[in-house]
Amino acid sequence: MHEVPILVNITVALAVAFVGGFIAQRFKLPPLVGYLLAGIAIGPFTPGFVGDLSTIEQLAELGVIFLMFGVGLHFSLRDLWAVRETAIPGALLQMTITTALGILLTHLWGWSLASGVVLGLAISIASTVVLLRNLMDQGLLNTSHGQVAVGWLVLEDLATVLILVLLPALFSNTTQPLWQSAGLALLKAGAFAALMLFAGTRVIPWLLLRVAHLRSRELFTVAVVVITVGTAIGATSFFGVSLALGAFLAGVVVNESALSHQVGAEVLPFQETFSVLFFVSVGMLVNPVALWMHAREVLTLTALIVLGKFLITLLLGLLFPRPARTTLVIAAGLCQIGEFSFLLGLTGVSLKLLTQEQYSFLLAGALLSIALNPFVFRALPWIEARLRVFPAFWSLLDRHGPAQKPVAESLRDHVVVIGCGRVGQHLVDVLGQLGIPRLVVELDVGRVAELGRKGVPTLYGDAANSAILTHVHLEQARAVVVTLPDEAAAATTVATVHNLSPHVPIIVRAATQAGIRKLFTLGATGVVQPELEGGLEIVREALTRLGYADSDIQEYRDAVRHDHYDTSISTVAEQEALSHMHSPTP
Repeated sequence: MHEVPILVNITVALAVAFVGGFIAQRFKLPPLVGYLLAGIAIGPFTPGFVGDLSTIEQLAELGVIFLMFGVGLHFSLRDLWAVRETAIPGALLQMTITTALGILLTHLWGWSLASGVVLGLAISIASTVVLLRNLMDQGLLNTSHGQVAVGWLVLEDLATVLILVLLPALFSNTTQPLWQSAGLALLKAGAFAALMLFAGTRVIPWLLLRVAHLRSRELFTVAVVVITVGTAIGATSFFGVSLALGAFLAGVVVNESALSHQVGAEVLPFQETFSVLFFVSVGMLVNPVALWMHAREVLTLTALIVLGKFLITLLLGLLFPRPARTTLVIAAGLCQIGEFSFLLGLTGVSLKLLTQEQYSFLLAGALLSIALNPFVFRALPWIEARLRVFPAFWSLLDRHGPAQKPVAESLRDHVVVIGCGRVGQHLVDVLGQLGIPRLVVELDVGRVAELGRKGVPTLYGDAANSAILTHVHLEQARAVVVTLPDEAAAATTVATVHNLSPHVPIIVRAATQAGIRKLFTLGATGVVQPELEGGLEIVREALTRLGYADSDIQEYRDAVRHDHYDTSISTVAEQEALSHMHSPTP
């Protein structure tokens, strides 16, 4: 049989993943659903092109490394500590109860106890990637509800890292006593963690700072990749711990560096590309025919993940000092499983605790729960209304008082400012001084925190890549100002705003002269190009010094702006403005 070249395998895998992600996005589903379906499409159990699983799996290991590095890079014990009274006991209880139900369900199916433990643990943890995206899409990421949900997931991430360390020790074929093998695994992991947290926090940030001083982006990117992959491989080679733990701790250490934001930006393309291959490789293990033959088991498992985890979290909410709306948001965010569940499942397969068919059940449950999760979030108002029908239960769940409504709900006749860098910040300050209501949409978490301290209403999210603009109440806004420096993101944002509310004025910052007409075509009311505005200011200053009248100069500047910054001095309006200029008095 003719062997397909490696590059062809990679190209086809990425191309099919792109198609799958695009279709998922069009149906308002997480792209991860499309990547998993792409894996099924090129897997050995479906007709047509069959990808080389071993080749893709080798590259998928890099996906695991960069995925876990990203988790570590954004890991915040501060977030967990801020909501510790709810997140710590809540996450541990929810994981314990869900794992027990998973074991019970698999026992009814005739699985072994070890298989049930692995599957139970895998379905007890939710996907951080899916949760953050849904919170962002619903405008909840920087609310009190979102903060508790994120803290809950931080604890689950931490627990999962520990499980990944202990699982091989607990179920490996060894003659050592259980306490001895588990203790040795924890000792190795502890030694590596201590080395990273004490030595790594000094060496790695220092190294990155030295490289940054060389002012070479290429070298900085290479340094980040070497640190990420090298630490993961070193952890496995010298301490016998997993690649996942090594990459996770590398991210935690880099997070302590002043350059962590730059590192995140540089590693993001690698993380996203190789993570896609990881999800494709996971999908390739799914046999759709076998799943169809076991549709009842798959649907039962999905019901446990979606309905079971929702109800468990809802009942646990009775124990914690949080409003009912916060509990509902947490419950909605947790009723899905994702990347960590895949890692636990793969570990179970490698230890021969799960068969490929059993692992397929887990993958199908993940696929269905991720696809359903956005709809669960959208159904929260309906669910809340149904729960209020039972006043005794609702009063107990909401006994700590109603949650404060999102800031956007109380705004009217406001200005939406998208992006709050130097340009956006100046506008926000001016609007505040004039007493004009404003709402900021910002992706930088540091700026969001700073705006929050100043009392500026803010939504944390990516306006160009999420549904967050549906929560800024465009129909009540007086204007939208887009100050994003990236022209592609600005264009996407303008198109979305114009589609949602065609009558709201849109003022946007352009990065290039070529993009000005495009932004007008997409629906912008006014486009400002800072560099060309600077050029017009130089023209004004020069002509003023030469003695020309301010009114004549202003007429010319207005003509240039009206002609979309056409500086070729070829338009009729510009020619007329120049001809009307009175010669300066000597």
